[in-house]
Amino acid sequence: MNQSLVTNNPVSDGVRQALETSLRGVEELLPQDEWIKKLARSETTGQPLRIKLGLDPTAPDIHIGHTVVLNKMRQLQDLGHQVIFLIGDFTSLIGDPSGRNSTRPPLTPEQIKLNAETYYRQASLVLDPARTEIRYNSEWSEPLGATGMIQLASRFTVARMMERNDFHDRFKAGNPIAVHEFLYPLMQGYDSVALKSDLELGGTDQKFNLLMGRHLQQEYGQEPQCILTMPLLEGLDGIEKMSKSKNNYIGISEDANTMYAKVLSISDTLMWRWYTLLSFKSLAQIDALKAEVAGGRNPKDAKVALAKEITARFHSAAAADAAEQDFIHRSKGGVPDEIPEVALSGAPLGIGALLKQANLAPSTSEANRLIEGGGVRVDGGVVSDKGLKLNAGTYVVQVGKRKFARVTLA
Repeated sequence: MNQSLVTNNPVSDGVRQALETSLRGVEELLPQDEWIKKLARSETTGQPLRIKLGLDPTAPDIHIGHTVVLNKMRQLQDLGHQVIFLIGDFTSLIGDPSGRNSTRPPLTPEQIKLNAETYYRQASLVLDPARTEIRYNSEWSEPLGATGMIQLASRFTVARMMERNDFHDRFKAGNPIAVHEFLYPLMQGYDSVALKSDLELGGTDQKFNLLMGRHLQQEYGQEPQCILTMPLLEGLDGIEKMSKSKNNYIGISEDANTMYAKVLSISDTLMWRWYTLLSFKSLAQIDALKAEVAGGRNPKDAKVALAKEITARFHSAAAADAAEQDFIHRSKGGVPDEIPEVALSGAPLGIGALLKQANLAPSTSEANRLIEGGGVRVDGGVVSDKGLKLNAGTYVVQVGKRKFARVTLA
């Protein structure tokens, strides 16, 4: 927290606590002094602030890295402010060029509709649906028409647009920039005008677009919004940002047992980062837990609590409890009560081919790598021979700690 701003602008305890909540885990909050004034005005008048998050439904599913900004929305929602979950059904037709080195292909209206339904259903596992305003930016973007679009475009210069890193880099490299891509930040900024937002949230890659909202609000005679950017969450490896392509992610639609086990697999250091960005526990509760661990408590206790909290959020408390027991059972070498049943033919069958055909390994070469690492068991025994052939019969095959199948080979 920027203490000088608080010192130079005396505020109430309520505003101070709201600012602390706002700043938790953030990358930037700009301008912070304006946000303090907005919080103070809201406290005095009793009028909630309007807080906007816009998401383009470019894919049908999200992982918990995407929920970092949703968690911030929920924290501000719990302070009593009005959160607006804005679905960019119009801007998705343009395609967001943020961070891209090439033109992003636009989606079809049918893709957008299907993805938007899934997005909101998944976001509702974090936000309180009863207190969330859902809007679609086609409401005000489509009625603009050609005249309105030209008038909007006159509010910003090409020189300013080219200050944006991805446009600048692509132009310098000689890569094409389509004219319609300039419309994207303009339209996202116009969303803030239409919604009269006080604060807009986004990832660090959205800073230019968020600042566009401030600029256009001033152009249209409104009080400019503040902007808040959240960092990108590190994945399971603790190094790269969470990404499906890097296979270091936890999908929020994954089953409870897998989700719980994946959280437990992260490092003790990364655990505290996840607590800050993903947990709904207060900072005081997290600090108390850190102190207990520093005083000798097993850090695994804290990790178990985090795993159960995250699993319960996307499933249920009962599912989280069951996942904990399942993990304990597996750790002791037990087999889960329910595992996939697979029927194969071709006995005798090599272990590598069996793992591939049973969907326990993506390829025979990967199966051999797993065998070499001691990660494959058949009926509880570790497989060390890549040339092993299994005769007709039924076997419990295990890969790693979490993958099981009961294979019947004929």
